[in-house]
Amino acid sequence: MLAAIVSVIRSKLYETYSRPYELNIVGIRANSTASNRFDDEIHVFFKNNANQWIHYIFPATTDPGTYWLKSPMHPQGTAILVQGQYKQAYQIGLHRGKYYALVQRSPITVMRDYDRNAVLDFNNGRLDAGMFGLNIHRASVNGTTKTVDNYSAGCQVFANINDFNLFMQLCEKHRTLYGNSFTYTLIDKRAIARQQKKILAIGLTSIGIGTGLTFITYKFLT
Repeated sequence: MLAAIVSVIRSKLYETYSRPYELNIVGIRANSTASNRFDDEIHVFFKNNANQWIHYIFPATTDPGTYWLKSPMHPQGTAILVQGQYKQAYQIGLHRGKYYALVQRSPITVMRDYDRNAVLDFNNGRLDAGMFGLNIHRASVNGTTKTVDNYSAGCQVFANINDFNLFMQLCEKHRTLYGNSFTYTLIDKRAIARQQKKILAIGLTSIGIGTGLTFITYKFLT
């Protein structure tokens, strides 16, 4: 899957990072308009000092929960992050003043879902760009959270506390080496599936990520 993700990112002329422990953080949005599920994924991949690609896959949501869809804080509707790459848009900071997470540091673009129902509307709302406090954080402080509910009003949210803690450890390593600035990329799962089919036909080396490298993938099924 990592090769397909990188291929999609490069096809869109987005940036990838290959210095040791420099994080690529990629949200994969599921092909579903049903809300309140942790049915998306956050992928984190980077090279280690042995030139191996380390790849983590974490259950998450990239969408707001039903609570905020039905009761938006903004008069134009609840924010849904638009797919794209947000370069250096996040930094380590306090989420709502409570705990450390990746917090927004520069403008991002959202779609405003204004019809106040439980169905996610990715295409028909009003585009809005700015500073919204849409962060990358966790759900419950304990175990695995099963439903999104009010944990996301448009944030990117980890379902499992241990996954999130590991993610923040990786972010701290990145910050030590490269500063407190992180890029987040959000892409569609259907694009990944299409690219995987192409890669099966043409091979990894054609996208330049497989040549002479080792892949180590950790998938968390929490």
